[in-house]
Amino acid sequence: MKVLSNIFSVIGAQIISMSFFDILDIAIVSVIFYYTYRFVRDRRAGKLAVGILLIILAMFISNILEMKVLSFLIENVVQVGVIGVVILFQSELRTFLEKMGGTSIISGRNKKDKRRLSHTVRCIDAVVEAVSDFSAEKTGALIIFERTTKLGDVIKTGTVIDAEASPFLLKNIFFNKSPLHDGALVIRGNRFYSAGCVLPLSMNPEIVKDLGTRHRAGIGMSEDSDCVSVIVSEETGIVSIAVDGKLTRDYDSVTLKRELVTLLFSQNKNDENNNDGGAEK
Repeated sequence: MKVLSNIFSVIGAQIISMSFFDILDIAIVSVIFYYTYRFVRDRRAGKLAVGILLIILAMFISNILEMKVLSFLIENVVQVGVIGVVILFQSELRTFLEKMGGTSIISGRNKKDKRRLSHTVRCIDAVVEAVSDFSAEKTGALIIFERTTKLGDVIKTGTVIDAEASPFLLKNIFFNKSPLHDGALVIRGNRFYSAGCVLPLSMNPEIVKDLGTRHRAGIGMSEDSDCVSVIVSEETGIVSIAVDGKLTRDYDSVTLKRELVTLLFSQNKNDENNNDGGAEK
């Protein structure tokens, strides 16, 4: 009991002596840990993160209990392990940093006008119309909507067409005799920008084995960026959407349009409202 009393006394003294900047420091670190936890929670890095936390906990306990041999071993492993962590988490770190750079703070400075909003609607309508036909005819397709993370490295692997969104053009691109039908179409700025693109495949072992290369490519691209992947199965005609490495399936024309509007149009709509509100004032 005396030990516990001393511990609580020390903790109480530390709390009383805290300044505003100490509280701010704790708040910032807490926010960083929270968003880091959210990022790795549903990814392959989650299990690795748990292992790293266990090592840190073991090091902390060994220092408190003055276990010199264990502390020596863990400290040396940690020093070398920093490089290993960077290598193991390479793709996750890249995605995390890219998404930090694509926050609403940056995108909020580039307000979309009403003309841009109408272009977004027309682009969604063109994709939904063509995808509905693909689903009925069981024509495979992979369509990537670029958002805040730029996909220039992916665009370079395909053929730049930079054309206005049209269901007829989309059908021509994914026509099974077309030289571009095996790759992905990247949509940038509501325009069909590059076709026949090669995407990174997801290596997530939890993906259903029945899914083929097209689905793994769509999921993999959504893992590496904040894009929206629309996938049509060539075998079943099922329409799927991949966002943040998660795949949802069985969309029809109504639910597909609703989902794309939610993912692509909501931010634009908020920007328009902010602009209108500023004008009224």
